[in-house]
Amino acid sequence: MMRIGRLLIALFACAVLPVSACCAAETVRVAVQKTGTFAWELAVIRAHQLDKQADIAIDAVELASPEAGKIALRAGNADIMVSDWLWVSRERTLGAKLTFFPYSSALGAVMVPAGSPIKTLADLKGRKLAVAGGPLDKSWLLLQAALKRDGVELKSQATIAYGAPPMLAAKLADGEMDAGLNYWNFCAALEAKGFRRLAGIEDLLPPFGAKGRTAMIGYVFDEDWAGKHRDLVARFLSVTAKAKEILATSDADWQTISPLTGAPDEATLRSYRDRYREGIPRRSVAEEEADARVLYRVLAAIGGRDLVGPAAELSPGTYYRADARD
Repeated sequence: MMRIGRLLIALFACAVLPVSACCAAETVRVAVQKTGTFAWELAVIRAHQLDKQADIAIDAVELASPEAGKIALRAGNADIMVSDWLWVSRERTLGAKLTFFPYSSALGAVMVPAGSPIKTLADLKGRKLAVAGGPLDKSWLLLQAALKRDGVELKSQATIAYGAPPMLAAKLADGEMDAGLNYWNFCAALEAKGFRRLAGIEDLLPPFGAKGRTAMIGYVFDEDWAGKHRDLVARFLSVTAKAKEILATSDADWQTISPLTGAPDEATLRSYRDRYREGIPRRSVAEEEADARVLYRVLAAIGGRDLVGPAAELSPGTYYRADARD
């Protein structure tokens, strides 16, 4: 009788206490760049205890680069990382069972000094253009494809300098380059210094057939792992969506994460905030995937096998469907 009584007391305690007090929270190992935007979201998640509310323990595996994240994911040292659907599709073609869920549609832009005589993209002919990410950078390929429609072969009709984003942003700021195509956060920092946004990459997508802002990067994870942890994945995605909504509406939280952004002043922080908010995905996964299929063909045509591998189309299963209605 005493044993039964103790058992009943234990069961009652688990019934009235929070789930996390009776059972250990499930852990998600996330590969995170210390200076990346996902680190901003993680700070918001922890500040508002969104992870605890969802009974999740997010173990941030800090890494130096996206490539290190890919290695960690494939080696089983991380469950989730942030990368692009193009890489996921290529990996699936090669046999890896990775899948993708939209994270951000914030894209790069072509930036020029405020007083630059360059008024249109066609004016880049004969100019010095800094391109972040290298010859196979997706934004660079989309820019080339867009200008080809107007008869401009930018790769051969401009002087192209490839390099790391910080270095190229500095060269543009110092006047060594006439224009720069860089990642969105570096463009936002240049905007805060008075540089002019000649064109955002998102502005180039509609003529190709894209119906809206397309999230090029997303959460990437193994589909077999997701199949075994479907509820955990759903809770993780819900938590990150809540963090995004907080950053979409709360200026105070931007002040809290300001040290993580590296913004040197309020103008830069505001620019980061505004461009980040523009990039929060608002469409269904089905809409995102439809546009990705369109853009995949464009990128495959100009980037070739070096970019996409042997597949002419986006690999089936690239997009994770969290809800059967997506």
